[in-house]
Amino acid sequence: MCGRYASSRGPQDLTRLFDVTEWRPEETLAPSWNVAPTDPVYAVLERAAREEDGGEVRRELRALKWGLVPSWAKDPKAGARMINARVETVHEKPAYRRAFAKRRCLLPADGFYEWDPVTDETTGKVRKQPYFIRPADGEVLAMAGLYEFWRDPEVADGDDPAAWLTTCTIITTEATDAAGRVHPRMPLALSPDHYDAWLDPHHTDTAGLRALLTQPGDGRLTALAVSPAVNNVRNNGPHLVHAAP
Repeated sequence: MCGRYASSRGPQDLTRLFDVTEWRPEETLAPSWNVAPTDPVYAVLERAAREEDGGEVRRELRALKWGLVPSWAKDPKAGARMINARVETVHEKPAYRRAFAKRRCLLPADGFYEWDPVTDETTGKVRKQPYFIRPADGEVLAMAGLYEFWRDPEVADGDDPAAWLTTCTIITTEATDAAGRVHPRMPLALSPDHYDAWLDPHHTDTAGLRALLTQPGDGRLTALAVSPAVNNVRNNGPHLVHAAP
């Protein structure tokens, strides 16, 4: 699974890296080296404008809440449990299949954290050693994701921005290379040549979409043992991704 990651790039970098044409300055997020479930996160997505506005598809950079809330959910609390969707079943599960067909996104990251149980040589106690796993070349990790809209019934006016909650989830796959030595699952990252097809809201062929979700090649990722300070979601800063002392 992926339960924590780092995202330090700002909107200027992300709009360039993903050819974004529209972003909202009021949604600018602070850099975070300890992104946790229910946090706001950057997502790259494509949406078609209304017919009266020309119907043009626009690539947007949006701030979404991590933890997908299905449109049919009675309340938004379900989102905290839906931070990951397994690639093997994402097209079939009721919570995700509609979003898989129509609302796909990319979640930019510097890398992600996983924990490996190790035995302390001095005490004999087992503890979880955190690792920061990132692309070996230092490039952005474009995690495949889904997003969904949830209508808050407590807000009467549907045109009020407060009436809508937009949430997302990360698609995970079997871990490979460095990540596989730490944890059996990992976020599924897409290569740049698959961005357009994945984000295209008019691309609804399930088989074609699943064909884009291939595992990354061997050697793409590197794992670094880091300080257990990352275990506490209140801790943040670039020191979290540095080698443990």
